[in-house]
Amino acid sequence: MSTIADNIGQVSQRIRAAADAVQRDASSIHLLAVSKTKPAQAVREAYAAGMHDFGENYLQEALGKQAELTDLPLSWHFIGPIQSNKTRAIAENFAWVHSVDRLKIAQRLSEQRPADLPPLNICIQVNVSGEASKSGCTPADLPALANAISALPRLKLRGLMAIPEPTEERAAQDAAFATVRELQASLNLPLDTLSMGMSHDLESAIAQGATWVRIGTALFGARDYGQP
Repeated sequence: MSTIADNIGQVSQRIRAAADAVQRDASSIHLLAVSKTKPAQAVREAYAAGMHDFGENYLQEALGKQAELTDLPLSWHFIGPIQSNKTRAIAENFAWVHSVDRLKIAQRLSEQRPADLPPLNICIQVNVSGEASKSGCTPADLPALANAISALPRLKLRGLMAIPEPTEERAAQDAAFATVRELQASLNLPLDTLSMGMSHDLESAIAQGATWVRIGTALFGARDYGQP
């Protein structure tokens, strides 16, 4: 049975191979360990194997893990849908938010980010596949939203995040991720981050310019949604 450390090694090798295939520097691609539904002990094991950045979708679960892991110098990324009543805790306890999709949420994060912390790193989530079930702003609304967020204090707009419609077809994966890359390039803002690609499509995402790949299942195994 493979360990978390083994899995991290295998995913890291996939990242290096994908980068080599398109002549990218693998060090420009960061691995975000998506630890949602996994216990604090799994995060601790991943940290021992070299991971420092962890992504969480569910606020209360994340805060519980953070409280258990205060002895470790971890960087926490919020990657799930954001309700208005959750913004203060997110602003106070995370280094990155990948899932901002409307100005109201960004304004609240800006107002509630503690002054003694560095600016909160922000990615705008774009609904690139137009799925009704997915969060994210529309491509048409993106320019105005990006310009407004980039002007807010206590935030640093870093780039875009996307979760394209799942497919095993490489050409369809490439097309979706290329759209995200092109949308970012069209904004004419000093952005450096494309948060895209998961366990099943990280190679395609890297080929199209991903700088963060968000990996859960390939690191920690299948998720148990019966857990709180």
